[in-house]
Amino acid sequence: MPAFRITARDAGSRARTGVISTAHGNIATPAFVPLATKGSVRGVAAAEVAALGYEMVLGNTFHLLLRPGGEVVEHFGGLHRFMGWDGAVISDSGGFQVFSLGHGGVADEIKGRRGGAGEGSIVAIEEEGVRFRSPIDGSQRFISPEISMAVQAQLGSDIVLAFDECTPFHVTREYTASSTERTHRWLERGIRWREEHPGPQSLHYGIVQGGVYEDLRVESTQAVVASGCEGVAIGGSLGADKEQMYEVVGWSTRELERLAPERPRHLLGIGEIDDLIRGVELGIDTFDCAMPTRLARHGTALVADPANRWRLQVDRPRHRLDEEPLAEDCPCPACSAGLSRGYLHHLARSGEQSGGRLLTLHNLTFVAGLMARLRDAVRLGRLADEAERLRS
Repeated sequence: MPAFRITARDAGSRARTGVISTAHGNIATPAFVPLATKGSVRGVAAAEVAALGYEMVLGNTFHLLLRPGGEVVEHFGGLHRFMGWDGAVISDSGGFQVFSLGHGGVADEIKGRRGGAGEGSIVAIEEEGVRFRSPIDGSQRFISPEISMAVQAQLGSDIVLAFDECTPFHVTREYTASSTERTHRWLERGIRWREEHPGPQSLHYGIVQGGVYEDLRVESTQAVVASGCEGVAIGGSLGADKEQMYEVVGWSTRELERLAPERPRHLLGIGEIDDLIRGVELGIDTFDCAMPTRLARHGTALVADPANRWRLQVDRPRHRLDEEPLAEDCPCPACSAGLSRGYLHHLARSGEQSGGRLLTLHNLTFVAGLMARLRDAVRLGRLADEAERLRS
């Protein structure tokens, strides 16, 4: 059976539905993947995530390498058994996290924040790999394509990502081109490591880089496809605003439609509601992002309100006496129990852990429902109408 089977296509866009087959079950696409960065989806149990309909979570190689260590996770039989998760696991290579130590995240770039707490944490970027200081104890550590593959094998991931250099937005075109070429060489080294160390069945995704330059993105997409990887992830700096991001993503999916339409596509670290809708239209199959759980920890619920970025800030004073639920007809534990916005406001303002937990379950429920609607719309040939309803 092929790793990815397309079941329906949208006539008016690049959107498609499909099924990714893994050793730990199938993933119906397009799908959102919650983050289990350190072996846990923040604030909720693995069984609760599965009960919401999620079929895959993302574990992070960088964080699990540092604590508790890949060998510890392997001792317990891999990340699935370690965290009590029966579904599929995709693991980030660690590239984004290690380079964020020196450059900060995407939001830091766009807002002009440079370095910060991680400044100086990258000791050296070398052809062999990256030397960095651990954010846990300051010790000098090293990660390479081979080490990333080895740790992901210890995790027992169903989908592994190639180790890449996540180039920041502010670097020059020349550096972006040189870095992208090194990422391609690292991809080939990861492929060789997997050939020399056959293990449990897993899918290998190469990562497209190239910054905001169309020719570099096209060349990188072609290189990843030519490598023979079972899937393709799109990463790196995607631009200074959403329109540029959609353009950059579109360059890769356009090329993938031409060269490898049958391979699954993952968009790394993107998951705002409008990005999910547009990403599906552009032909993305899976997404991962901290957005639903991060918002919940900061007192914000996801609701059907595009004018306010689909957000309801429950911790704001105006909700102190609000008797309404977060959303009508929402099956999450907070809404189905009839809990008011006023009560959730109280929990958020009081710093009660139960508040963040209830909002996390609500937000994950909202995103799961959104992805189900998008899948149904593609299958029924109604994506354009559904996307317009969601945005209005």
